[in-house]
Amino acid sequence: MDFPLDAISSIIAFVIVTAGATFQGTIGFGLGPLAVPLLVLINPDFVPGPLLFSALLLTILMSYREYHAIDVKGLKWAVVGRIVGTIIGAALLIIIPGNSLSIMFGIMVLLAVGISMAGVILPITPRNLFGAGTFSGFMGTTAAIGGPPVALLYQNQEGPRLRGTLSAIFVIGTIISLVSLAVIGRFGLKEILMGLVLFPGIILGFYLSNRTTKVLDRGFIRPAVLIASAVAGIIVIIRSII
Repeated sequence: MDFPLDAISSIIAFVIVTAGATFQGTIGFGLGPLAVPLLVLINPDFVPGPLLFSALLLTILMSYREYHAIDVKGLKWAVVGRIVGTIIGAALLIIIPGNSLSIMFGIMVLLAVGISMAGVILPITPRNLFGAGTFSGFMGTTAAIGGPPVALLYQNQEGPRLRGTLSAIFVIGTIISLVSLAVIGRFGLKEILMGLVLFPGIILGFYLSNRTTKVLDRGFIRPAVLIASAVAGIIVIIRSII
């Protein structure tokens, strides 16, 4: 089998993924919103399998780095919700156009950001964790952007707790997604090779985030989460419209 990418495309993809991995490594999410629209322009085959495969490496690295701060008790509720949301989201895609769902979820994220800025903060309870996880599964399945719902719930927590818990959720969710793609024939040797092309950018971005997290954790984690969530919501809406 011929290698699926030329040198120039590989270099551009490396730059894009490095930026996205640095962003996610710093905040806890963001690789998808930044990388998906740009990688599709280079080669649509980058999404979803290869990007998810490379993102799995990033979330494993982040989980290891922040393992001491992971909210283990809350993790199980969010993961169960994520699984439920993924299943329901996949079912809805059969009967409702993906663009319509993406626009709806993008608007809901923007509303959630606005409510948070107004001072309304949801407590971290099993019910809210399950709900955020379910919403995350919805968005991850239909729009490839599942970070904002859980991130908004943890926005007032310290940076390591936010990043560690999100990463642990993403590790499990990404594995489920990759297995599902393999079952339907959309994740195989070609996608693995394309994903390996992105690994150097993932590793460099993770390394750079070790430095940028020190800046963000000086009291800037909440505004960063709100801004990143709003940008993700806007990107989802724009992608769906055009």
